[in-house]
Amino acid sequence: MSAQSQSQASSPSPTRLPSSAAGSRRIICTLDIGGTNAKARCAHWDDKRAAPSGPGYTPEQLAKDLPTLLAGEKVDGITIGLPTPIRAGRPLMDPVNLGPGWKDFDYRAAFGVPVKILNDAAMQAIGSHVAAGLTNEKMLFLGLGTGLGSAMVVGRQVLPMELAHLPYKKGKSFEDFVGIRGRERSGTRKWRGHVAECVKILRAALLPDVVVLGGGNSKALKDVPAGCVLGANSNAFLGGYAVWSDEWAGAATEL
Repeated sequence: MSAQSQSQASSPSPTRLPSSAAGSRRIICTLDIGGTNAKARCAHWDDKRAAPSGPGYTPEQLAKDLPTLLAGEKVDGITIGLPTPIRAGRPLMDPVNLGPGWKDFDYRAAFGVPVKILNDAAMQAIGSHVAAGLTNEKMLFLGLGTGLGSAMVVGRQVLPMELAHLPYKKGKSFEDFVGIRGRERSGTRKWRGHVAECVKILRAALLPDVVVLGGGNSKALKDVPAGCVLGANSNAFLGGYAVWSDEWAGAATEL
């Protein structure tokens, strides 16, 4: 697949489901929880819906917001993307940019339907892999947002990674230079240079077949680094739907 075709494939119709998920006729809602908004989408909706989040946002508040987000829609399952490490389907810690309580919350009881929780970068990585039509290729996803999200997809195996905090230069991490604070401190032009250098280092270390750059700040890149394509943010929702298909069932644990 050429870089051009990969770039085009990485921005699918946001309502497209993987064939096995679509065939099941289940209605799945993906919740993408960020530091500014909690976004919701079902595959047949025309657009996403959102509620404000922020540093004090808790899972209890999400449960209160959910009926408004769903607007009467009856769903068969919910996928939640959270900016924190996930193990065995549960958050290992509360997200840094949200409120407390995410680690021990009873999601199944609160929402009344089966729930799958993924690291938000892993969820967008899966969606990017599906959107690009990849099969056994090794894909590295880097999310340029508030921080630096990262995940590797090999075949149908998803490997969430914490590359953001690896040392980069001057005693600081990758995230310190390519996250939002690095862009604000250095300016967009220098930030772009740091993104290109970080990508070069990570490509040399991990040897992916393709690198997908996503996240809100990816739009600020003037030139896409070599070996990379841009992934649409809507791919996060696609990844949330995909983990309920037989093909991607092993990527997330059902609660």
